[in-house]
Amino acid sequence: MKPRVYVAKHFSKEVISYIENYCECEVWEGEGEISREELLEKIEDKNGVILTSIKIDKEFLDRAPNLKVVSNMSVGYDNFDLDIMKSRNIIGTNTPEVLDNSVADLVFGLMLSSARRIVECDKYLREGKWKSQYDESYYGIDVYGKTLGIIGMGRIGEAIAKRAKFGFDMNVFYHNRSRKLETEGNLGVKYLDLQELLKRSDFVVLMTPLTRETYRLMGADEFRVMKETAIFINASRGQTVDEKALIEALKSGQIRAAGLDVYEKEPIDINNELINLNNVVILPHLGSATFETRNSMAKLSSENMVKALIGERVPNIVKELKE
Repeated sequence: MKPRVYVAKHFSKEVISYIENYCECEVWEGEGEISREELLEKIEDKNGVILTSIKIDKEFLDRAPNLKVVSNMSVGYDNFDLDIMKSRNIIGTNTPEVLDNSVADLVFGLMLSSARRIVECDKYLREGKWKSQYDESYYGIDVYGKTLGIIGMGRIGEAIAKRAKFGFDMNVFYHNRSRKLETEGNLGVKYLDLQELLKRSDFVVLMTPLTRETYRLMGADEFRVMKETAIFINASRGQTVDEKALIEALKSGQIRAAGLDVYEKEPIDINNELINLNNVVILPHLGSATFETRNSMAKLSSENMVKALIGERVPNIVKELKE
């Protein structure tokens, strides 16, 4: 009998057809994202599930006694309760590498939009206004030739560094839990401790995973260290930043601007002060949201799940759950 699986995503017919070659497949057909409550009703007899962000904890696994594999369609997996999954021999997978370039492109989009005030100026023009030769109110700052500090030099961090060094002639510093000597040699980037990186960078890009150590890594003390002319970019996880401290830094002029794709609470609350600040560009967590990349992620998450269920080598088991 084929394994029974649930796909809590909207996938192409091609990807679903691949899964159905090996599994009895039920697919989420509702609007938008499936809720946790709806998913809990679907998984009781399932051996595998593909999802994003829904917490995999004791309650979830108690409701799915036959579950063998959880395939995250994302590079991050902070939704996994790793201890309980390990104790129950649940395979957990993710989709690294396929989204690196899309996220790096978005980071540069946020850098350029924040630095050159593209969103502000778009709104300015739509209101029927036009620049004056002597009006500096629409001026931004250059990106080319500036200093970039990257916190978290994983694959996406390296893709950002390549764009910065070879596309924008930027001086690139990085901070990581361990030095990346090969990356330093290949890209000409320099390792600094966090405080020194914050002091010296014109742009600070946060690209760390969410862990106990990185929870609210950027807070009031860190924003105070940054230059008043600096721009902060976060495309990692919202809870890596103390959002109240960031809002205060933006309102007080402690830093120039920010570009954000992630937030402490998602979806972002309509009353969140970030929404009304002119010196912040905000996006609805779009890091990997291109047709090409999302299709690649769908294929990879499907292959991870299928291979786990048919007994083949699974290439993307998260490191904490590898034997």
